[in-house]
Amino acid sequence: MRTVGVIPARWSSSRLPGKALLEICGKPLVQWVYEGCRRAASLDDLLVATDDRRIAAAVAGFGGQAVLTDSGHPSGTDRVAEALAARPADLVVNIQGDEPLIEPELIDQLVAMARRTGWDMVTAAAPLPDPAEAAKPSICKVVMRGDGRALYFSRQPIPAVRDAGRQFDEPLYWRHIGIYLYRRPFLERLVREPPCLLEQAECLEQLRALHIGGSIGVLRTHYAALGVDTPEDVPMVEHALRLRTAAGEG
Repeated sequence: MRTVGVIPARWSSSRLPGKALLEICGKPLVQWVYEGCRRAASLDDLLVATDDRRIAAAVAGFGGQAVLTDSGHPSGTDRVAEALAARPADLVVNIQGDEPLIEPELIDQLVAMARRTGWDMVTAAAPLPDPAEAAKPSICKVVMRGDGRALYFSRQPIPAVRDAGRQFDEPLYWRHIGIYLYRRPFLERLVREPPCLLEQAECLEQLRALHIGGSIGVLRTHYAALGVDTPEDVPMVEHALRLRTAAGEG
């Protein structure tokens, strides 16, 4: 099954415009993401889907592939679909463009999960042990069935705990990690659908997939996503990258 990775990288950002080109430890952010993804053994091809020629030029400058896409897409998924319109792919991995510490092993695990199951989509989630973190609307939570199929995603802390202070023997809250793998036919079906009411309310594009009856398998992982959303995130990310470089991990 031909597997293609796509990194959506638009110029506009309410908190950090042009962050794809933000310099992190001497390289643009998008280059860190691209180089991390290149180490994934399961990807047959990798490209950046962008709406800006400056980003496309930067990607070409470090030897990557970039595809120019429309600036009016409502989500990264729609941008990914346009970038792939003329390319062969059976499985498509949508990789966040603001996570320079992306682990190639996570991509490989998602691809392996998709190949051995029949889910329309596959994504990932990590335990979220701190209830205070779970209460933050900026952190997306997911609840799953026993077999790992996603039931719902929300910015609210789900599930709700009726009896305050009750303790549990296993993780209650799971933080959704924003990486998606789609089967090509489902991706094409998904982007033909308009954003549903739940997606508009929560601002979570994966709710469109659930709304149309799609099955989403969730890989449980301990990957700690560290992205760049604001200028305040840059020192933390640079520190983590220096530690990784010192350890010889990339």
